[in-house]
Amino acid sequence: MKYYIIAGEASGDLHASNLMKALKETDNAADFRFWGGDLMENQGGTLVKHYKELAFMGFSEVIMNLRTIFRNIKICKEDIETYDPDVIIFVDYPGFNMRIAEWARKKGYRTTYYISPQIWAWKENRIKKIKRDVDEMYVILPFEKDFYTEKHDFPVHFVGHPLLDAIDNRAPVDTDSFKKNNGLDHRPVIALLPGSRKQEIEKMLEVMLSVTSEFKEYQFVIAGAPSQDKEFYRRFIKKSNIGLIMNKTYDILSISHAALVTSGTATLETALFKVPEVVCYKGSFISYHIAKRIVNLDYISLVNLIMHREVVKELIQNDFNTKNLKIELNKILDETNRKRIFEDYFELEQKLGGKGASMKTAKLIYNNTKA
Repeated sequence: MKYYIIAGEASGDLHASNLMKALKETDNAADFRFWGGDLMENQGGTLVKHYKELAFMGFSEVIMNLRTIFRNIKICKEDIETYDPDVIIFVDYPGFNMRIAEWARKKGYRTTYYISPQIWAWKENRIKKIKRDVDEMYVILPFEKDFYTEKHDFPVHFVGHPLLDAIDNRAPVDTDSFKKNNGLDHRPVIALLPGSRKQEIEKMLEVMLSVTSEFKEYQFVIAGAPSQDKEFYRRFIKKSNIGLIMNKTYDILSISHAALVTSGTATLETALFKVPEVVCYKGSFISYHIAKRIVNLDYISLVNLIMHREVVKELIQNDFNTKNLKIELNKILDETNRKRIFEDYFELEQKLGGKGASMKTAKLIYNNTKA
């Protein structure tokens, strides 16, 4: 069958590439055309546009690039018609994908969505468009099934979280060799994951680094984002117990004793690596108070949202300061607290449905399209 896949971000590239691998095992005649990245391209098929050409973040940046965005939508529609796929697979990236889904459904194409838009957090009224424009939805968070099926009477498939596959498929890292090759010493590592965008990193990293002098028996390692240059981080590093390793977040987490993590998918990734963490978030005054009014959630980290309780401490806005961070870091370094966290992480992994999300989704897409 012919599969047209649209992923607009690095995480979508990762999860879509694993889905493509599973589709090839399920369907010997699988043919791909896609919007995505290098990982998807490694699976074969034709890359139409790289996600780096599509990454517009924030209200002002989107407004400034509206002409490019609308041109990309036009290109995508024309390309789909030329390719004439058996099924279109949308991977997250809702702003773009929901526009294409509306058009594709009217044209009679089969539409499937893998990794749901987070309408349970905000823009819940998008459910009307999803019910109208999406034939099949494959969700990766356990509470999403109840949200769609029970609350909105829209049947969906819970397939488990693909991060379990991504982490399980990694080659193991030898701690001693990794430390030696990256200029680290023998001390336990505390990972710093300050985010991926410049403004975000600047806000988060300064406070994260403010506690390092209190923990000299540890070495702190900044996980540099692939979207930033090494030099950007240099001005933050003024102490001897701070390292910087670029584009190796999973490797860093695999050898870490604890972590300070900016809210986002990284909070779940850290938990799946079984690393005790403190979740941090600080936005501008205006952005924070706007978000507070439109986002209807009890927690900001995926770990706590999935578990329906506080498993990891969240320091948000004014609570994210040196004093509180020092207190919470000491707590997750305490062995009694760590035992409780590890037990919670094990329960979290069970709730996520176990490994095999990519293969489950591939088989469902193949069978539902062929039917």
